[in-house]
Amino acid sequence: MSEVQEARFAYQALECEDTGFSYHRVKPGRRQAFAHKHDQAEEVYVVLAGAGRVKLDDDIVSVEELDALRVAPGVIRQFEAGPDGMELLAFGARHAGDGEIIPDWWSE
Repeated sequence: MSEVQEARFAYQALECEDTGFSYHRVKPGRRQAFAHKHDQAEEVYVVLAGAGRVKLDDDIVSVEELDALRVAPGVIRQFEAGPDGMELLAFGARHAGDGEIIPDWWSE
């Protein structure tokens, strides 16, 4: 685990052809190391534990345990954990090469 987060991508282990599936743990008071977006893929995130915020384009939304979010294609997203950290599941259609990493995006 890095000093900020842990991420595990299960689609390969599950031999998924068209479904993306991942687990993310963001350490307390930290933000994911980078934002990202997908041009084609819609993603759903479920907060398994903890709470925090997510920035979706220009909007910042508070999230807590068992909240679910749909993120449309083209929307830039990045999660920030509260004082207890945050664990998330992310899943959606998998489109190879569709993701774009956006460093230094959430700078407040």
